[in-house]
Amino acid sequence: MERLKIYLVSLLGYWIIRIVCATLRWEVQEARNLDSIRREGKRLIIAFWHGRMFMCSYFFRNQGIVVMTSRNRDGEYMARVIERFGYGLARGSSTRGSHGATVECLRAMKSGRDLGLAADGPRGPRYVAKPGAAYLARKSGNPVIPIHISVQRKWTIHSWDHFQVPFPFSRAVALTGQPIYIRPDTNEEEIRIVEERIQEALDDLRLRGDSWWDGQTGR
Repeated sequence: MERLKIYLVSLLGYWIIRIVCATLRWEVQEARNLDSIRREGKRLIIAFWHGRMFMCSYFFRNQGIVVMTSRNRDGEYMARVIERFGYGLARGSSTRGSHGATVECLRAMKSGRDLGLAADGPRGPRYVAKPGAAYLARKSGNPVIPIHISVQRKWTIHSWDHFQVPFPFSRAVALTGQPIYIRPDTNEEEIRIVEERIQEALDDLRLRGDSWWDGQTGR
């Protein structure tokens, strides 16, 4: 019965995301970073806030990206939804302790696939980046790419992450930050500095995105 419930809920979630996001009027800023990095033979570690996963799952669909998802019940539902959008799965959380998920992520990038993870997942605190992205960047030599998607009109769910569901036909903007690299020989103190850079980059993108339409009715 539980498996049937997961199947039905994930199927419904997939179609809701697909239909709603297909109606959005998208604007993409600074995506040129991504193709140039791939041409250099690097893979991307795409970091975003958990509360924007509705839009991110659609925006990056069908690119073979591997996403780190938690092993709890909520993570199971989300995993089944994003699989339908063409994502691979690495089950764990964005901390250094998730050894199995870390190995899966590193193998995926070595095989030529990009990686995506919610920087503040799986359970927060909201908008506080965990060390997983920096750790994976050091281990793989690939850059962290901060990403943020904002929508002009949306519902905000009263969950820990303030999960957002856009209104149909709303405007959406996808913002890409500068790539953040970390050397394999970086010490712990330098890692913390990089973690702060990731936090600051995601904070900056969120502030820019969430104020994108302020006083810009013609945008």
